[in-house]
Amino acid sequence: MLAFAKTGRGERVVLVHGFTQTRETWAKTVAELNQTHEVIAIDAPNHGESSDISLNLESGAKAIGEVGGRATYLGYSLGARFCLTLALAEPQNVARLVLVSATAGIEDKQSRLDRIKSDEALATKIEQDGIEKFVDSWLSLPLFRGLSAKTNQRDMRLKNSTIGLSSSLRLCGAGRQQPTWSRLRELTMPVLVIAGTNDQKYLALAKRLVSEIGNNAELVEIKNSGHTPHLEQPEIFLTHLKKFLSST
Repeated sequence: MLAFAKTGRGERVVLVHGFTQTRETWAKTVAELNQTHEVIAIDAPNHGESSDISLNLESGAKAIGEVGGRATYLGYSLGARFCLTLALAEPQNVARLVLVSATAGIEDKQSRLDRIKSDEALATKIEQDGIEKFVDSWLSLPLFRGLSAKTNQRDMRLKNSTIGLSSSLRLCGAGRQQPTWSRLRELTMPVLVIAGTNDQKYLALAKRLVSEIGNNAELVEIKNSGHTPHLEQPEIFLTHLKKFLSST
């Protein structure tokens, strides 16, 4: 079973982090929500204390659902891929869905194959360079320019293993996500889609997600934030999250 931490009581919320993170990324969210909710923060496959559990998106989503049961599922980036996969496979267990910096997959087959190839090269680089050099290189990407040394959670990310992160890329990278844009209308639970306004690629994807899902989905654009709104603008992120949980 995947490693997790559970705290609080009330309606259940399950939190799933992104690539190179662990469940510790949600510390502020857990502290805020556990006053009113039972909160389960999961170490995703190949991360944290689940670093030796290698699963693809489909089997990983199932494993997350086995830990979480029926709940509101919140996923960021890689975590959003898991949560979306779970919501489509087991909608009866997803009371609400929160997708942060998310996509429903790369539609063009050649582009998916190219992404798989680039992720394989990156996985090999992790194995060659080691975890510290890779994490520093990862955090230097333009995608994370909104993070500072204080907010980038570098020490937390270094708790991951080279074999875990390389396996995650090979099994659950963006190229491995089967595109599900045509199935989004199947999601009938309340859905909140969050993106930072400085992350133009994922903001456009967020708008499309909401449009494809339908009237049960709402979009939140967080200003002065890029790909990691829960770290760059945590107070604003939490305000919108708590509003969604209380109003749906």
